[in-house]
Amino acid sequence: MTLNGRKRVSKAKVFATRDRDYQGRVVDESMIVLRKRLHEMKMVERNYEPPTEWMEWEKRYYTSYDSIICEVMGVSQSCLMNTRPSLALGMLALVLLSVPTSTAMSSNGFADSLAKKGSAMEGVLVVWNFD
Repeated sequence: MTLNGRKRVSKAKVFATRDRDYQGRVVDESMIVLRKRLHEMKMVERNYEPPTEWMEWEKRYYTSYDSIICEVMGVSQSCLMNTRPSLALGMLALVLLSVPTSTAMSSNGFADSLAKKGSAMEGVLVVWNFD
């Protein structure tokens, strides 16, 4: 870009060094590293203060949230790695099947309760009927 016939010099600096606690990991290696760096930069910009519209319990966990998430994911990952693959796949299948089933059951209950409300709901089609 030019400004009055002269080249404009950018003053932005990019720091991609092997410092802090990233142990020299490259950002492309894992997107979590990039997200962690962006979150850390936002926290520094705000002087480690949470947004004012947050609730009190959210403000308490603001600075330690990243480490809590990493610990929880680490524990769940180690538990899954110590189980047999068939058990892990079975648990995954159970969760994947139970969510749509519970959604269908609660939708059926909601539709039934709306149908029982009276004549104001005439013409409503009840999709699931498990009777």
